[in-house]
Amino acid sequence: MVGHLKFFFGPMDCGKSTLALQIDHNNSRQGRRGLLLVRHDRSGRPQISSRIGITRAASEIRDDDLRHLVRAEWAEGRRVDYLIVDEAQFLSAAQVEQLAELADDVQVDVYCFGLATDFRGEMFPGSRRLFELADELKAIQVEVLCWCGVPGRFNARVRAGQVIRAGDTVLVADTVPDTEQHRSGTESDGVTENTETTVRYQVLCRRHFRLGDLGPDVAQGGQLRLA
Repeated sequence: MVGHLKFFFGPMDCGKSTLALQIDHNNSRQGRRGLLLVRHDRSGRPQISSRIGITRAASEIRDDDLRHLVRAEWAEGRRVDYLIVDEAQFLSAAQVEQLAELADDVQVDVYCFGLATDFRGEMFPGSRRLFELADELKAIQVEVLCWCGVPGRFNARVRAGQVIRAGDTVLVADTVPDTEQHRSGTESDGVTENTETTVRYQVLCRRHFRLGDLGPDVAQGGQLRLA
Protein backbone atom coordinates (compact mmCIF):
# COMPACT_ATOMS: atom_id res chain seq x y z
CA MET A 1 0.00 0.00 0.00
CA VAL A 2 1.26 3.43 -0.94
CA GLY A 3 -0.31 6.86 -0.68
CA HIS A 4 -0.25 9.38 -3.49
CA LEU A 5 0.12 13.15 -3.54
CA LYS A 6 -1.75 14.70 -6.48
CA PHE A 7 -2.03 18.35 -7.49
CA PHE A 8 -4.92 19.52 -9.68
CA PHE A 9 -4.30 23.05 -10.92
CA GLY A 10 -5.78 25.65 -13.25
CA PRO A 11 -6.89 29.29 -13.45
CA MET A 12 -9.84 30.79 -11.61
CA ASP A 13 -13.26 29.37 -12.51
CA CYS A 14 -11.96 26.16 -14.11
CA GLY A 15 -13.80 23.94 -11.62
CA LYS A 16 -11.13 23.09 -9.03
CA SER A 17 -13.44 23.17 -6.01
CA THR A 18 -16.18 21.32 -7.91
CA LEU A 19 -13.72 18.54 -8.75
CA ALA A 20 -12.48 18.46 -5.14
CA LEU A 21 -16.01 17.84 -3.89
CA GLN A 22 -16.66 15.23 -6.59
CA ILE A 23 -13.53 13.29 -5.63
CA ASP A 24 -14.58 13.42 -1.97
CA HIS A 25 -18.01 12.10 -2.95
CA ASN A 26 -16.54 9.26 -5.01
CA ASN A 27 -14.16 8.21 -2.24
CA SER A 28 -16.79 8.33 0.51
CA ARG A 29 -19.18 6.19 -1.54
CA GLN A 30 -16.58 3.43 -1.46
CA GLY A 31 -16.52 3.50 2.34
CA ARG A 32 -13.36 5.56 2.63
CA ARG A 33 -13.07 8.32 5.23
CA GLY A 34 -11.41 11.62 4.46
CA LEU A 35 -10.74 15.07 5.83
CA LEU A 36 -11.66 18.22 3.90
CA LEU A 37 -9.17 21.05 4.41
CA VAL A 38 -9.12 24.56 2.99
CA ARG A 39 -7.02 27.72 3.21
CA HIS A 40 -8.78 31.05 2.48
CA ASP A 41 -11.96 29.86 0.78
CA ARG A 42 -13.62 32.57 -1.32
CA SER A 43 -16.61 32.58 1.06
CA GLY A 44 -14.47 33.56 4.03
CA ARG A 45 -15.86 30.53 5.90
CA PRO A 46 -14.31 27.14 6.78
CA GLN A 47 -15.76 25.33 3.79
CA ILE A 48 -15.05 24.26 0.24
CA SER A 49 -17.43 26.16 -2.01
CA SER A 50 -17.87 25.73 -5.74
CA ARG A 51 -19.12 28.57 -7.91
CA ILE A 52 -21.86 26.29 -9.24
CA GLY A 53 -23.36 26.21 -5.75
CA ILE A 54 -21.99 23.03 -4.13
CA THR A 55 -20.60 23.54 -0.62
CA ARG A 56 -19.15 21.27 2.07
CA ALA A 57 -17.88 22.13 5.54
CA ALA A 58 -14.10 21.87 5.90
CA SER A 59 -11.36 22.53 8.43
CA GLU A 60 -9.55 25.83 7.94
CA ILE A 61 -5.76 25.45 7.66
CA ARG A 62 -3.68 28.13 9.32
CA ASP A 63 -0.09 27.50 10.34
CA ASP A 64 -1.01 23.97 11.41
CA ASP A 65 1.27 20.99 11.13
CA LEU A 66 -0.98 18.92 8.88
CA ARG A 67 0.39 15.69 10.32
CA HIS A 68 -1.08 16.68 13.69
CA LEU A 69 -4.56 17.02 12.18
CA VAL A 70 -4.41 13.41 11.03
CA ARG A 71 -2.95 12.17 14.31
CA ALA A 72 -5.74 13.93 16.23
CA GLU A 73 -8.27 11.93 14.21
CA TRP A 74 -6.42 8.72 15.01
CA ALA A 75 -6.38 9.64 18.70
CA GLU A 76 -10.19 9.80 18.58
CA GLY A 77 -10.35 6.37 16.98
CA ARG A 78 -11.22 7.67 13.51
CA ARG A 79 -9.28 6.49 10.48
CA VAL A 80 -8.16 8.83 7.69
CA ASP A 81 -7.89 7.33 4.22
CA TYR A 82 -7.51 10.54 2.23
CA LEU A 83 -7.22 14.32 2.42
CA ILE A 84 -8.88 16.88 0.16
CA VAL A 85 -6.98 20.20 0.27
CA ASP A 86 -8.56 23.15 -1.54
CA GLU A 87 -6.82 26.48 -2.22
CA ALA A 88 -3.55 24.58 -1.84
CA GLN A 89 -1.56 27.42 -3.40
CA PHE A 90 -1.73 29.14 -0.01
CA LEU A 91 0.04 26.30 1.82
CA SER A 92 3.59 26.84 2.99
CA ALA A 93 6.37 24.74 1.47
CA ALA A 94 6.73 22.99 4.84
CA GLN A 95 3.04 22.04 4.83
CA VAL A 96 3.39 20.51 1.36
CA GLU A 97 6.30 18.47 2.67
CA GLN A 98 4.09 17.29 5.54
CA LEU A 99 1.49 16.12 3.01
CA ALA A 100 4.18 14.20 1.13
CA GLU A 101 5.23 12.56 4.39
CA LEU A 102 1.65 11.49 5.11
CA ALA A 103 1.39 9.94 1.65
CA ASP A 104 4.72 8.12 1.95
CA ASP A 105 4.77 7.01 5.57
CA VAL A 106 1.12 6.34 6.51
CA GLN A 107 -0.41 5.70 3.07
CA VAL A 108 -2.88 8.62 3.08
CA ASP A 109 -3.98 9.70 -0.39
CA VAL A 110 -3.70 13.48 -0.73
CA TYR A 111 -5.63 15.46 -3.35
CA CYS A 112 -4.62 19.12 -3.63
CA PHE A 113 -6.42 21.74 -5.71
CA GLY A 114 -5.30 25.28 -6.46
CA LEU A 115 -3.87 27.97 -8.67
CA ALA A 116 -0.38 27.61 -10.06
CA THR A 117 0.46 31.32 -10.40
CA ASP A 118 -0.46 34.55 -8.64
CA PHE A 119 -1.58 37.91 -10.06
CA ARG A 120 1.97 38.63 -11.26
CA GLY A 121 2.18 35.38 -13.21
CA GLU A 122 4.65 33.95 -10.66
CA MET A 123 4.23 30.64 -8.87
CA PHE A 124 2.86 30.56 -5.35
CA PRO A 125 5.37 28.98 -2.94
CA GLY A 126 2.92 26.21 -2.08
CA SER A 127 2.23 25.46 -5.73
CA ARG A 128 5.93 25.45 -6.56
CA ARG A 129 6.59 22.85 -3.87
CA LEU A 130 3.66 20.76 -5.08
CA PHE A 131 5.11 20.82 -8.60
CA GLU A 132 8.38 19.58 -7.14
CA LEU A 133 6.98 16.82 -4.90
CA ALA A 134 3.63 15.62 -6.25
CA ASP A 135 3.33 12.14 -7.72
CA GLU A 136 0.87 13.45 -10.29
CA LEU A 137 0.28 16.92 -11.74
CA LYS A 138 -3.08 17.34 -13.43
CA ALA A 139 -4.05 20.48 -15.35
CA ILE A 140 -7.84 20.78 -15.10
CA GLN A 141 -9.25 20.58 -18.60
CA VAL A 142 -12.25 22.93 -18.31
CA GLU A 143 -11.22 25.91 -20.43
CA VAL A 144 -11.51 29.41 -19.01
CA LEU A 145 -11.50 31.98 -21.79
CA CYS A 146 -9.92 35.40 -21.94
CA TRP A 147 -12.24 38.15 -23.22
CA CYS A 148 -10.72 37.63 -26.69
CA GLY A 149 -11.82 33.98 -26.80
CA VAL A 150 -8.34 32.48 -26.36
CA PRO A 151 -7.89 30.13 -23.36
CA GLY A 152 -6.74 32.16 -20.36
CA ARG A 153 -4.47 31.06 -17.53
CA PHE A 154 -3.30 34.33 -15.95
CA ASN A 155 -5.18 35.66 -12.92
CA ALA A 156 -4.94 39.43 -13.33
CA ARG A 157 -5.61 41.67 -10.35
CA VAL A 158 -7.60 44.73 -11.43
CA ARG A 159 -8.41 48.06 -9.81
CA ALA A 160 -9.99 51.09 -11.49
CA GLY A 161 -9.72 49.44 -14.90
CA GLN A 162 -5.97 48.81 -14.60
CA VAL A 163 -4.01 45.58 -14.12
CA ILE A 164 -2.03 45.77 -10.88
CA ARG A 165 1.54 44.46 -11.08
CA ALA A 166 2.69 44.81 -7.45
CA GLY A 167 1.31 44.15 -3.99
CA ASP A 168 0.71 41.37 -1.47
CA THR A 169 0.55 37.89 -2.96
CA VAL A 170 -2.60 37.04 -1.01
CA LEU A 171 -5.48 39.47 -1.39
CA VAL A 172 -9.06 38.21 -1.24
CA ALA A 173 -11.07 40.64 -3.36
CA ASP A 174 -14.83 40.86 -3.56
CA THR A 175 -16.71 40.13 -6.74
CA VAL A 176 -18.89 42.87 -8.19
CA PRO A 177 -22.30 41.33 -8.92
CA ASP A 178 -23.42 43.27 -11.95
CA THR A 179 -22.70 46.14 -14.32
CA GLU A 180 -25.07 48.51 -12.56
CA GLN A 181 -23.20 48.09 -9.30
CA HIS A 182 -19.95 48.78 -11.13
CA ARG A 183 -21.42 52.15 -12.13
CA SER A 184 -22.74 53.13 -8.73
CA GLY A 185 -20.44 51.31 -6.30
CA THR A 186 -21.39 48.19 -4.34
CA GLU A 187 -22.71 47.85 -0.82
CA SER A 188 -21.31 45.21 1.52
CA ASP A 189 -22.39 45.16 5.17
CA GLY A 190 -23.68 48.69 4.80
CA VAL A 191 -20.42 50.07 3.37
CA THR A 192 -20.44 51.42 -0.17
CA GLU A 193 -17.52 50.24 -2.28
CA ASN A 194 -16.30 52.51 -5.06
CA THR A 195 -15.07 50.88 -8.25
CA GLU A 196 -12.03 53.17 -8.15
CA THR A 197 -10.78 51.31 -5.06
CA THR A 198 -12.48 47.90 -5.32
CA VAL A 199 -10.11 45.13 -6.37
CA ARG A 200 -11.29 42.28 -8.57
CA TYR A 201 -9.71 39.51 -10.63
CA GLN A 202 -10.00 38.66 -14.32
CA VAL A 203 -8.61 35.71 -16.26
CA LEU A 204 -6.54 36.76 -19.28
CA CYS A 205 -4.50 35.05 -21.98
CA ARG A 206 -0.74 35.64 -21.90
CA ARG A 207 -0.79 38.37 -24.55
CA HIS A 208 -3.48 40.46 -22.91
CA PHE A 209 -1.99 39.85 -19.46
CA ARG A 210 1.31 41.25 -20.71
CA LEU A 211 -0.40 44.23 -22.31
CA GLY A 212 -2.75 44.82 -19.39
CA ASP A 213 -5.64 44.77 -21.85
CA LEU A 214 -8.94 44.00 -20.11
CA GLY A 215 -11.01 44.12 -23.27
CA PRO A 216 -13.62 46.48 -24.67
CA ASP A 217 -15.76 46.45 -21.49
CA VAL A 218 -13.59 46.60 -18.37
CA ALA A 219 -16.70 47.08 -16.22
CA GLN A 220 -18.11 43.64 -16.89
CA GLY A 221 -19.78 42.11 -13.86
CA GLY A 222 -19.41 38.86 -12.01
CA GLN A 223 -15.62 38.85 -11.93
CA LEU A 224 -13.85 36.38 -9.74
CA ARG A 225 -12.09 36.26 -6.41
CA LEU A 226 -8.57 34.92 -6.23
CA ALA A 227 -9.47 32.93 -3.14
